[in-house]
Amino acid sequence: VRAFRENARAVLRLREQAGGLDAYLWGFVDGTPIINEFTALAEIPAKTPLAEELSTDLHKRGFGFVGPVIVYAYMQSVGLVNDHVVDCFRYPGH
Repeated sequence: VRAFRENARAVLRLREQAGGLDAYLWGFVDGTPIINEFTALAEIPAKTPLAEELSTDLHKRGFGFVGPVIVYAYMQSVGLVNDHVVDCFRYPGH
């Protein structure tokens, strides 16, 4: 519960510092989703170096409960990263 409250405060600070949470997050991928080309679910990582970098930066900005695995899952869920396998109907171009 404490992390929820502190994260809300950190999001408000990001509004002033980076134009909001969305602008901050999309800045990590230069405004373009990362589209991976995995052929099997087993290839999809639990975290990446970019997720570790973002996690570290979020911690510095006062966010809590934002380890690299959680951050990577969030990156996938909001569309920063597309990890659908290439034969999935959700993969771009299908």
